[in-house]
Amino acid sequence: MSIWVVLALAAGTFAIRYTGPVLRDRVEVSKRTETFLNRAATVVLVALVATSAIMVDGAWAGWALPAGVLVGGVLAWKRASLAVVVIAAAATTALLRLAGIA
Repeated sequence: MSIWVVLALAAGTFAIRYTGPVLRDRVEVSKRTETFLNRAATVVLVALVATSAIMVDGAWAGWALPAGVLVGGVLAWKRASLAVVVIAAAATTALLRLAGIA
């Protein structure tokens, strides 16, 4: 990757992150739009998690990976620390694969 591409991506990222605080007081968004955008962000994240949990390289991931994601999701919902969530999800997936449940 060329240095110019990296610099252009860095500048674009900076510009996008900079416009948020600058435009926050200038742009007024209705409560309905704000609620919609919050829900849309949640839907996109759930869709990303779902597709990442059940598909690997365009094929079914097996039962171990979705089970690990489910364990991590439940622990995150119960407000466990990030380290506990990640370790429990990885351990669940690894133990199920070790047991032959792929």
